[in-house]
Amino acid sequence: MRFDIITIFPEMFASVFSGGIIKKAREKGLLQVEVHNLRDFTADKHRQVDDRPFGGSEGMVFKPEPIFAAVEKIRRTPRAPTYLLSPQGRKFDDRLARNMARRLQVILICGRYEGVDERVGRLLATDEVSIGDYVLTGGEPAAMVIVDAVARFVPGVVGKKGSVEQDSFSRGLLDFPHYTRPRDFRGMKVPQVLFSGDHRKIAAWRRKKALEKTWLNRPDLLAAAELGPEDKTALDEIRQEEKERKKS
Repeated sequence: MRFDIITIFPEMFASVFSGGIIKKAREKGLLQVEVHNLRDFTADKHRQVDDRPFGGSEGMVFKPEPIFAAVEKIRRTPRAPTYLLSPQGRKFDDRLARNMARRLQVILICGRYEGVDERVGRLLATDEVSIGDYVLTGGEPAAMVIVDAVARFVPGVVGKKGSVEQDSFSRGLLDFPHYTRPRDFRGMKVPQVLFSGDHRKIAAWRRKKALEKTWLNRPDLLAAAELGPEDKTALDEIRQEEKERKKS
């Protein structure tokens, strides 16, 4: 899989992808990340990529010409998805990450300043994407997040596929709690069920704890999660246990 990132600050990516799992994936040829300086696609001697907005407003706006030129130059096929990173975009999530991982090439346009000329979003970009309901100084951090999240779903990047499938959001729920040595740390003991050797009991405990964590931290996810009769029974137990906990 190949990522092409368009930015006016390519130096920001110099060290980000040179370590960890992303570095190993690049060395194995599983993942390619190319960073392009938007100023290389300008036609004037000042290499200008932005201008004042029509109608009057604060800040500067990215011009459409260099962005169109950049995408048209680096796009390998007309169907390669191109995403404009913007706080106005659809929220990036696990489903979109999986979808991107199935593509041979994904192009990310890092927005900055007051915004990007509207014609980029309407005529060039496949979609606008946001990593959260807040505003960054630019799309570069968002691009780093997206590459990291998507890379995990590229076959071979993560050593154990099962670890990806059980992570938070992969099945519509947050992940269950994890424990390791020591068994007793400052009076906090590892749940006894994890030493039972009964895989069914452990799986049931983990499922209930995933439901509990989701209900407490992200109840909005439960509306879209696929829940069976046992899950609904577990949720009723969790709600009752929480009521009793608050009373005590």
